[in-house]
Amino acid sequence: MRIGVLTGGGDCPGLNAVIRAVVRKGVQDYDHDFIGFRDGWRGPLHGTVVPLGIPAVRGILPRGGTILGSSRTNPLKEADGVRRIKENLAAHEVDALIAIGGEDTLGVAARLHDEHGVRCVGVPKTIDNDLSATDYTFGFDTAVNIATEAIDRLHTTAESHMRVLVVEVMGRHAGWIALHSGLAGGANVILVPERPFDLDEVCDWVTSRFRASYAPIVVVAEGAVPKDGDLVLKNASARDSFGHVRLSGVGEWLAEEIERRTGKEARTTVLGHVQRGGTPSAFDRWLATRFGLHAIEAVDDGAFGSMVALRGPDIVRVPLAEATARIKTVPAALYEEARVFFG
Repeated sequence: MRIGVLTGGGDCPGLNAVIRAVVRKGVQDYDHDFIGFRDGWRGPLHGTVVPLGIPAVRGILPRGGTILGSSRTNPLKEADGVRRIKENLAAHEVDALIAIGGEDTLGVAARLHDEHGVRCVGVPKTIDNDLSATDYTFGFDTAVNIATEAIDRLHTTAESHMRVLVVEVMGRHAGWIALHSGLAGGANVILVPERPFDLDEVCDWVTSRFRASYAPIVVVAEGAVPKDGDLVLKNASARDSFGHVRLSGVGEWLAEEIERRTGKEARTTVLGHVQRGGTPSAFDRWLATRFGLHAIEAVDDGAFGSMVALRGPDIVRVPLAEATARIKTVPAALYEEARVFFG
């Protein structure tokens, strides 16, 4: 069997570990043949491929990013996109496709399988950890570790100058990175997309922290919104092919508002793509490797239209359509636990 592999959406640590596991097990245990499609769904759309054998995956386990490249291409919005994909798969004699990505990448895979008969298996990848069908996604642990280290470092400079430091982290619809890193890093305020925030309350927490002779750290997810307000954006017109606006801007806006309302100096640190880059954590290497091993097993079993997922200690298979049906958001009870440390 010849199997194609692609990585779509934003890059994150652990993608190469998946590719390595898929190829190693697929070649050694099942004698399958592999090719890699370049740059997400753009690869099958344009027929851009690279050889993908065991020599190509040696040494890539600790590398961040993806050796196959990635993009946010949506082939379903392209003229004759489905026909072009099917023709390119046939031209390269590809029998099945392993798609590694988040809700957008896997949503395309689900539709190609369900509506057009393309034999797909999905591997969940989202740094925001917001796919509902799996307990965790790889890349998330690395992002949390990077954000936590940044918060730890910012505490000392905040206290040296007695200023507010606002740390903006990733999290479009879900505040998992903000919650985990903020709690682990000892932040005094954590703001997430699931809970519109009251700016007066945030300023009260900031003022309370200064009264205790400490400088506050505010961690805010990029998708957090104020009550009775709108999403803060630097460029509301910039959208990708899946219709998503480019986030970032809430941290800077929040720092300006806090300074204006409290009279305390405030600065912003936007971690941005630093959270995506670099070598994956041990947990992310472990999880990504297990996902890859089970994904190739699913292909060999003919379990097309499924996605591998972590449930407790086990890797299970779930329907692709279920995996992309809804976003996994931070439960209210978990956020309330963190509120004990606000102010």
